[in-house]
Formats: sequence, C-alpha cells, structure tokens
Amino acid sequence: MLIGIVGAPNKGKSTLFSAMTLIEVDIADYPFTTIKPNIGVGYVARKCVEQELGVKCKPRNSLCINGIRRIPVNLVDVAGLVPGAHLGKGMGNQFLNDLINADVLIQVVDLSGKTDVNGSVSESSDPALEVEMIKEEMSSWLAGIIMKHKSTFARRNDGDVALSELLSGFRCDIAQIRDAAAANALSASKINWSEDEAKRFAASLLAVNKPIIIAANKMDQSPKDALAKLKTRMQGHIVVGCSAAVELALRKAAKAGIIDYEPGSDSFALKGQPGIGQKNALDFMAKYIKENRGTGVEQLLDAAVFTLLKKIVVYPVEDENKYTDHFGNVLPDARLIGDGATATDLAASIHTDLARHMLHAVDAKRKIRIAKDYKLKDNDVIKIVSSAK
Repeated sequence: MLIGIVGAPNKGKSTLFSAMTLIEVDIADYPFTTIKPNIGVGYVARKCVEQELGVKCKPRNSLCINGIRRIPVNLVDVAGLVPGAHLGKGMGNQFLNDLINADVLIQVVDLSGKTDVNGSVSESSDPALEVEMIKEEMSSWLAGIIMKHKSTFARRNDGDVALSELLSGFRCDIAQIRDAAAANALSASKINWSEDEAKRFAASLLAVNKPIIIAANKMDQSPKDALAKLKTRMQGHIVVGCSAAVELALRKAAKAGIIDYEPGSDSFALKGQPGIGQKNALDFMAKYIKENRGTGVEQLLDAAVFTLLKKIVVYPVEDENKYTDHFGNVLPDARLIGDGATATDLAASIHTDLARHMLHAVDAKRKIRIAKDYKLKDNDVIKIVSSAK
C-alpha cells in the first residue's frame, strides 16, 4: 500500500512525513523545499488479536507494543502543487507523476490560514480553496493525458479497454473506468470526448482511484472554531485536525529518552531532565494533546487506511491451534486486506501459487473449515489449506 502526502507548498507536508516516519527531511517555511519525493514507512495501529486469544504474539511483518499491533504502510511526500501545475508551473508534472501508484492521498492544508494556495504568507487564506485547487490540477492533468491519445481511442470500439491500457500505471481497473464514464453519461466505445468531458471523467475516476483525506494541519496555531468551519465546508470528505509539528517534537523527545510517548496517545510521561526551554515546550504540548485527544497524526493515518480505504486486519497462520507459522512464531503477520475480500484473496496476497492450488481455509478462532469464497472479517485468524508445495 502506498499513501501519498500532497498539498500546496508550505503547508507542513514534509513535517507530517517526518512525524509519521521519523526520517529527516528538509523542512522550511518557503515553497518547494521538497524537490525529489521522500519515501518512508509509517504505521497504522489496531488492537492486536493476541489479547482475545490469550497468547503472546511474535510479529514478523509488523510491531506489537503494549497490545497494539502497528502495521507498516509506505508513504511518499512529493513536491508542493500550485495552481497551473498541470501546465508545468512550479514542480508541475513531476509532482503529479510521483502520485501515480498511490492508493490514497492525504492532502495537507494550513488550517491557520497563514499561507495561501501558492504557499505564500497570508493573513486569512481559506484552506477549503486548497482542496479544490488540488482536485482541479489533478483532473486537468489526467484529462490532458487522455486528450493526447484521443485519436487512438476514437478508432476503437473497445475504447474503455484502450483507456485502461493507457492508465494501467494508475492501478485502476476497467470497471472503475466504465463507472466513471457512466457517471458522466459518456460513451466508453470509440471515445471521442471533448476536453471538458475528459476533465469530468477524470474527476470521477480520481475520486475513486485516488481518494483524498484532508489533514487540517497547524491546528495548534489555529482559531478554536477553524476545524469545525472547515468540516462544514468540506462535507463529504474526511477531515482530521492535526499538528504535525507537535507530533514530530514529541517523537523526537521520546527517541532522545526525554519522555515516554506512544503515537496516538493524549499524554506522555517525563523520563529525563529537560531544560527550562524544553520543559515549557513540553508543558504546551501536554496541554495541547490532552485538549485535542492527541496530535491527530496517528488518527489521520488510521482514518486514511481503515475509514477511507475500508481496510481490515487479518492474521494468516499455518497452525490453527497454536496460531503460529512453521517457525513457531505466534501471529507472525498482520495483513491489511480490502473489506469484502475472500479467503482466496488472502491466499493470493501471500503467494499466487497458494491461491491457485487452494483447497479451503480454516477459521482458527472457531476451529472450523471455511470455503474459499468466505468473506473475511476484521481480526480474523485464518489458515490456508493448499496443495501447493
């Protein structure tokens, strides 16, 4: 899974990326600090099934801390997008091309309103305009790609197939293409769309193929009613208030041994002896996360994966009685699977041969045999039975 962190310049994208990954990147209060995309790993959090089963897990593909399973997801932070990017302004198409493989986008906006859509200093910019700008640029960019190949699509009766071939790098399937065309009353055969029709199609496709969750950043610098106002403006979107700067500071303090802090928590404990300046900063952050039930960063990442993408967590095992793999590791893997996925889909996510030769599966919790088309549930523990060697 790949999550893209996007937004106009100077909104705190790189700070958010660093807070999620603890990777040092260039952070500055001017546009285009990020030139090449930063790539790293963050973690979504779910209560581990070990407690339900009364065992102690030994994770292999994830972490388990105090009964919370932390599952890795890939993150990419790309250059800031400005109005006219699809025409080459700013970092232009480089930004857009970096997002092709993303499954979901986290758009970072400046909730404080102190920077505008170009990333320049402002007194009271509207963060809702940033969201519309990103949608406009991405739709125009994709429509431009489609229009470049219009003559090819117009000659083919299976224009939708030709379009799916062109857009294969977007990780979109032909069903998404047909649905987007139908939603705009457009023909999917011998495609001869106008520029406006291509743009409307692109907007519909991107809404499904690259869904956006809004990170209302810099909440620690924002008026108290700013988040509520933005949520009202952005109905239909998931909006999560956060402070990437506070989260990054807390994670760095924890790494330095000054505090004991778990991402997503609304409190921390002092461990070291901070200086006067550090103590004042920590007091401010302690008050902030208590009032806001955390920094919002962990909540943002979890919402992107579990709420927007509707992923569930499933634990594949080889021994349904001990919940282990063949090395004896208890609950070794926690896999993120799409809601509605089957036992066969789980097998395929492990290895194609396992799915190809699959006979059936076993629900390890209930100790019963289940069919290949069994629909997985969150926190299922599943053994795949296959004739594959």
